Amino acid sequence: MVQSSLVFGQPVAVPAVDNTELRVRYGSYRRRQAARLLQLLPREAIRPLYRRARTAALDSGVAPESVSDDPMALLVRYCEQLLPLPPFEIWYEDLRQNPDAHLADLDESADGPTADAPSTMATQGMRFAGREWLARLRAFRDGGFWRGYITFEPVGQGHVHRTTAVFCERDAGNLRRRFLDFEPATLEAFLRSALP
Repeated sequence: MVQSSLVFGQPVAVPAVDNTELRVRYGSYRRRQAARLLQLLPREAIRPLYRRARTAALDSGVAPESVSDDPMALLVRYCEQLLPLPPFEIWYEDLRQNPDAHLADLDESADGPTADAPSTMATQGMRFAGREWLARLRAFRDGGFWRGYITFEPVGQGHVHRTTAVFCERDAGNLRRRFLDFEPATLEAFLRSALP
């Protein structure tokens, strides 16, 4: 997956987020939508819907003890199948075109990024020491705030350098905009601070 970025004013294609992280975010999006459907249903509709979910799981070959392990997870998975949710490719295109709306959706959810599993909010390309680098804003929720740090990776090499948490905002969109507003010299200063 790529997004356009600027390297000293020149457009370049940079990998925005790796595919594994995108798939995790898409799965999280699907679960949020299914959970929201359950919140909209009247209380008396939940039990019959759970019976349908349980029957469908058993009919598909799921072991009875697995069905009983987590009734809410079973119900959410069933609702994911009921909703006309977009396939991954359409969801990803919408994410690329409307990142702030997706950040607001994350902000309202209980399963947002954590310090142990941060999310890549934006990527910028840059040049430093004669090489191309990728600077990524990695962010997570911490209480009522979004915190973030920057990772730097030389293109074509696997070694990643990172800053400490240098961002703290109440709104994820503001965090992303601050990072994207950085001039090349600012990114270079953060990279120098992250190098050994």
